[in-house]
Amino acid sequence: MSTQVEQVVDTPRTPIMSLRHISKYFGGVQALIDVDMDIYRGEVIILVGDNGAGKSTFLKVISGVNIPEDGEIEFDGKPVHIQNTLDSVDLGIQTVYQDLALCDNLDIVQNLFLGREITKGGRLNEAEMERIAQECLDELGIEIQSVRAKVGALSGGQRQAVAIARAMLGSPDVVLLDEPLANLGLMQRQQVTRLIMNLREKNVGIVVVSHDLAEVFPVCDRVVVFRLGEKVAEIQRADITTEKVVAEITGSDTFLDDD
Repeated sequence: MSTQVEQVVDTPRTPIMSLRHISKYFGGVQALIDVDMDIYRGEVIILVGDNGAGKSTFLKVISGVNIPEDGEIEFDGKPVHIQNTLDSVDLGIQTVYQDLALCDNLDIVQNLFLGREITKGGRLNEAEMERIAQECLDELGIEIQSVRAKVGALSGGQRQAVAIARAMLGSPDVVLLDEPLANLGLMQRQQVTRLIMNLREKNVGIVVVSHDLAEVFPVCDRVVVFRLGEKVAEIQRADITTEKVVAEITGSDTFLDDD
Protein backbone atom coordinates (compact mmCIF):
# COMPACT_ATOMS: atom_id res chain seq x y z
CA MET A 1 0.00 0.00 0.00
CA SER A 2 1.50 3.29 -1.11
CA THR A 3 1.57 6.26 1.19
CA GLN A 4 1.07 9.70 -0.28
CA VAL A 5 3.11 12.46 1.24
CA GLU A 6 1.27 15.75 1.30
CA GLN A 7 3.36 18.59 -0.05
CA VAL A 8 3.33 21.84 1.86
CA VAL A 9 3.53 24.77 -0.51
CA ASP A 10 4.50 28.18 0.77
CA THR A 11 1.80 30.65 -0.19
CA PRO A 12 3.16 34.07 -1.08
CA ARG A 13 2.08 36.77 1.34
CA THR A 14 -0.47 39.24 0.06
CA PRO A 15 0.39 42.89 0.67
CA ILE A 16 -2.21 45.04 2.41
CA MET A 17 -1.13 47.88 0.13
CA SER A 18 0.71 48.03 -3.20
CA LEU A 19 1.97 51.15 -4.95
CA ARG A 20 3.18 50.91 -8.54
CA HIS A 21 4.96 53.42 -10.82
CA ILE A 22 4.26 56.35 -8.50
CA SER A 23 5.49 59.67 -9.90
CA LYS A 24 5.02 63.14 -8.44
CA TYR A 25 5.91 66.56 -9.81
CA PHE A 26 6.17 69.95 -8.13
CA GLY A 27 6.26 72.38 -11.02
CA GLY A 28 9.20 71.37 -13.16
CA VAL A 29 10.77 69.22 -10.44
CA GLN A 30 10.05 65.48 -10.40
CA ALA A 31 9.98 64.58 -6.71
CA LEU A 32 9.15 60.88 -7.23
CA ILE A 33 10.18 58.79 -10.22
CA ASP A 34 8.36 55.52 -10.96
CA VAL A 35 8.41 54.21 -7.36
CA ASP A 36 7.09 50.72 -6.48
CA MET A 37 6.49 49.43 -2.95
CA ASP A 38 4.46 46.79 -1.12
CA ILE A 39 3.32 47.08 2.50
CA TYR A 40 2.58 43.94 4.51
CA ARG A 41 0.79 43.41 7.80
CA GLY A 42 3.02 42.90 10.82
CA GLU A 43 6.01 44.50 9.14
CA VAL A 44 8.06 47.64 9.80
CA ILE A 45 9.44 49.45 6.74
CA ILE A 46 11.93 52.28 7.21
CA LEU A 47 12.20 54.90 4.47
CA VAL A 48 15.63 56.55 4.42
CA GLY A 49 17.43 59.00 2.21
CA ASP A 50 19.10 62.39 2.15
CA ASN A 51 17.07 65.59 2.41
CA GLY A 52 14.96 65.98 -0.72
CA ALA A 53 15.34 62.31 -1.66
CA GLY A 54 11.56 61.79 -1.89
CA LYS A 55 10.84 59.68 1.18
CA SER A 56 8.52 62.21 2.88
CA THR A 57 6.82 62.97 -0.43
CA PHE A 58 6.14 59.25 -0.85
CA LEU A 59 4.75 59.01 2.68
CA LYS A 60 2.41 61.90 1.87
CA VAL A 61 1.19 60.07 -1.25
CA ILE A 62 0.10 57.18 0.97
CA SER A 63 -1.54 59.56 3.46
CA GLY A 64 -3.40 61.53 0.78
CA VAL A 65 -1.55 64.84 1.21
CA ASN A 66 0.19 64.50 -2.17
CA ILE A 67 -1.69 63.25 -5.23
CA PRO A 68 0.62 61.52 -7.73
CA GLU A 69 0.45 62.39 -11.42
CA ASP A 70 1.18 58.79 -12.42
CA GLY A 71 0.86 55.36 -10.85
CA GLU A 72 -1.59 52.87 -9.41
CA ILE A 73 -2.47 52.00 -5.82
CA GLU A 74 -4.14 48.85 -4.52
CA PHE A 75 -5.43 48.38 -1.00
CA ASP A 76 -6.41 44.91 0.20
CA GLY A 77 -6.14 43.72 -3.41
CA LYS A 78 -8.48 46.34 -4.88
CA PRO A 79 -7.60 49.42 -6.97
CA VAL A 80 -8.12 52.65 -5.01
CA HIS A 81 -7.77 56.38 -5.63
CA ILE A 82 -6.44 58.41 -2.72
CA GLN A 83 -7.35 62.02 -3.46
CA ASN A 84 -7.15 63.45 0.06
CA THR A 85 -6.43 62.52 3.66
CA LEU A 86 -10.03 61.42 4.29
CA ASP A 87 -9.72 58.81 1.53
CA SER A 88 -6.60 57.49 3.26
CA VAL A 89 -8.28 57.34 6.67
CA ASP A 90 -11.36 55.64 5.21
CA LEU A 91 -9.14 52.88 3.81
CA GLY A 92 -7.65 52.23 7.24
CA ILE A 93 -4.47 54.33 7.07
CA GLN A 94 -3.47 56.55 9.98
CA THR A 95 -0.61 59.05 9.92
CA VAL A 96 1.39 60.52 12.80
CA TYR A 97 3.25 63.58 11.53
CA GLN A 98 6.37 65.02 13.10
CA ASP A 99 4.48 67.92 14.69
CA LEU A 100 2.06 65.36 16.29
CA ALA A 101 -0.90 67.82 16.06
CA LEU A 102 -1.70 67.49 19.76
CA CYS A 103 -3.50 70.11 21.88
CA ASP A 104 -1.23 70.90 24.82
CA ASN A 105 -4.04 72.47 26.89
CA LEU A 106 -6.15 69.30 26.71
CA ASP A 107 -5.63 66.06 28.62
CA ILE A 108 -4.88 62.66 27.08
CA VAL A 109 -8.52 61.56 26.89
CA GLN A 110 -9.57 64.80 25.24
CA ASN A 111 -6.77 64.51 22.68
CA LEU A 112 -7.56 60.90 21.85
CA PHE A 113 -11.25 61.57 21.28
CA LEU A 114 -11.05 65.08 19.80
CA GLY A 115 -13.63 65.17 17.01
CA ARG A 116 -14.96 61.70 17.82
CA GLU A 117 -16.27 62.09 21.35
CA ILE A 118 -18.51 59.40 22.84
CA THR A 119 -21.85 60.64 24.14
CA LYS A 120 -24.63 59.14 26.23
CA GLY A 121 -27.96 60.81 26.72
CA GLY A 122 -26.73 63.92 24.94
CA ARG A 123 -23.72 64.32 27.27
CA LEU A 124 -20.09 63.33 27.02
CA ASN A 125 -19.55 59.82 28.32
CA GLU A 126 -16.37 60.63 30.21
CA ALA A 127 -16.17 57.28 31.99
CA GLU A 128 -16.32 55.30 28.75
CA MET A 129 -13.72 57.50 27.05
CA GLU A 130 -11.42 57.15 30.04
CA ARG A 131 -11.84 53.37 29.99
CA ILE A 132 -11.08 53.10 26.28
CA ALA A 133 -8.13 55.50 26.56
CA GLN A 134 -6.56 53.50 29.40
CA GLU A 135 -7.19 50.24 27.56
CA CYS A 136 -5.54 51.60 24.41
CA LEU A 137 -2.47 52.80 26.31
CA ASP A 138 -2.19 49.46 28.15
CA GLU A 139 -2.41 47.46 24.91
CA LEU A 140 0.41 49.51 23.42
CA GLY A 141 2.53 49.19 26.55
CA ILE A 142 2.40 52.93 27.23
CA GLU A 143 2.95 53.84 30.88
CA ILE A 144 1.48 57.22 31.83
CA GLN A 145 0.36 57.96 35.36
CA SER A 146 -3.08 59.32 34.45
CA VAL A 147 -5.13 59.57 31.26
CA ARG A 148 -6.26 62.94 32.62
CA ALA A 149 -2.74 64.37 32.54
CA LYS A 150 -2.38 67.47 30.36
CA VAL A 151 -0.49 66.67 27.16
CA GLY A 152 1.57 69.83 27.55
CA ALA A 153 3.09 68.39 30.72
CA LEU A 154 4.25 65.13 29.09
CA SER A 155 7.73 64.26 27.89
CA GLY A 156 8.52 64.10 24.17
CA GLY A 157 8.34 60.31 24.17
CA GLN A 158 5.03 60.31 25.99
CA ARG A 159 3.61 62.85 23.55
CA GLN A 160 4.68 60.66 20.64
CA ALA A 161 3.02 57.70 22.37
CA VAL A 162 -0.24 59.62 22.79
CA ALA A 163 -0.22 60.57 19.10
CA ILE A 164 0.28 56.92 18.12
CA ALA A 165 -2.44 55.81 20.55
CA ARG A 166 -4.84 58.28 18.93
CA ALA A 167 -4.04 56.79 15.53
CA MET A 168 -4.66 53.26 16.85
CA LEU A 169 -8.15 54.09 18.15
CA GLY A 170 -9.41 53.72 14.59
CA SER A 171 -8.02 50.13 14.37
CA PRO A 172 -5.95 50.93 11.25
CA ASP A 173 -4.35 48.44 8.90
CA VAL A 174 -1.44 50.77 8.10
CA VAL A 175 0.28 53.34 10.34
CA LEU A 176 2.63 55.98 8.92
CA LEU A 177 5.18 57.59 11.25
CA ASP A 178 7.06 60.71 10.12
CA GLU A 179 10.35 61.09 12.03
CA PRO A 180 8.99 59.62 15.29
CA LEU A 181 12.41 59.82 17.00
CA ALA A 182 13.20 63.43 16.14
CA ASN A 183 14.18 65.68 19.05
CA LEU A 184 13.89 62.87 21.62
CA GLY A 185 16.41 61.87 24.28
CA LEU A 186 17.93 58.39 24.47
CA MET A 187 15.35 56.92 26.88
CA GLN A 188 12.47 58.51 24.96
CA ARG A 189 13.75 57.08 21.67
CA GLN A 190 13.93 53.64 23.26
CA GLN A 191 10.34 54.05 24.48
CA VAL A 192 9.12 54.90 20.98
CA THR A 193 11.02 52.02 19.34
CA ARG A 194 9.39 49.63 21.84
CA LEU A 195 6.05 51.12 20.87
CA ILE A 196 6.77 50.45 17.19
CA MET A 197 7.50 46.81 18.04
CA ASN A 198 4.17 46.62 19.89
CA LEU A 199 2.41 47.95 16.79
CA ARG A 200 4.03 45.24 14.69
CA GLU A 201 2.70 42.57 17.05
CA LYS A 202 -0.81 43.89 16.40
CA ASN A 203 -0.41 42.88 12.72
CA VAL A 204 -0.32 46.47 11.52
CA GLY A 205 1.73 47.53 8.50
CA ILE A 206 4.10 50.28 9.65
CA VAL A 207 5.99 52.73 7.44
CA VAL A 208 8.52 54.99 9.17
CA VAL A 209 10.49 57.93 7.80
CA SER A 210 13.62 58.31 9.90
CA HIS A 211 17.13 59.73 9.88
CA ASP A 212 18.05 57.88 13.08
CA LEU A 213 19.53 54.76 11.51
CA ALA A 214 21.04 53.20 14.63
CA GLU A 215 17.78 53.31 16.59
CA VAL A 216 15.39 52.07 13.88
CA PHE A 217 17.46 49.28 12.29
CA PRO A 218 16.85 46.81 15.16
CA VAL A 219 13.06 47.14 14.84
CA CYS A 220 12.69 47.15 11.04
CA ASP A 221 12.02 44.33 8.59
CA ARG A 222 12.98 46.26 5.45
CA VAL A 223 14.87 49.43 4.62
CA VAL A 224 13.79 51.28 1.48
CA VAL A 225 16.34 53.81 0.23
CA PHE A 226 15.38 56.90 -1.78
CA ARG A 227 17.81 59.03 -3.76
CA LEU A 228 16.86 62.02 -5.93
CA GLY A 229 13.22 60.90 -6.15
CA GLU A 230 13.96 57.28 -7.01
CA LYS A 231 13.74 54.14 -4.94
CA VAL A 232 17.28 52.86 -5.37
CA ALA A 233 17.38 49.94 -2.93
CA GLU A 234 15.24 47.68 -0.79
CA ILE A 235 17.26 45.85 1.84
CA GLN A 236 15.87 42.94 3.84
CA ARG A 237 16.48 42.74 7.58
CA ALA A 238 19.11 40.00 7.40
CA ASP A 239 21.21 42.08 4.99
CA ILE A 240 20.95 45.46 6.72
CA THR A 241 24.19 47.14 7.74
CA THR A 242 24.85 50.82 8.34
CA GLU A 243 27.62 50.75 5.73
CA LYS A 244 25.34 49.27 3.07
CA VAL A 245 22.51 51.73 3.73
CA VAL A 246 24.83 54.77 3.78
CA ALA A 247 26.39 53.61 0.50
CA GLU A 248 22.94 53.40 -1.11
CA ILE A 249 21.90 56.80 0.28
CA THR A 250 25.03 58.51 -1.05
CA GLY A 251 25.41 56.49 -4.25
CA SER A 252 28.98 55.61 -3.30
CA ASP A 253 30.70 52.35 -2.40
CA THR A 254 33.20 54.20 -0.21
CA PHE A 255 31.32 53.12 2.92
CA LEU A 256 31.21 49.43 2.05
CA ASP A 257 33.53 46.98 3.75
CA ASP A 258 36.45 45.78 1.64
CA ASP A 259 35.57 42.19 2.45
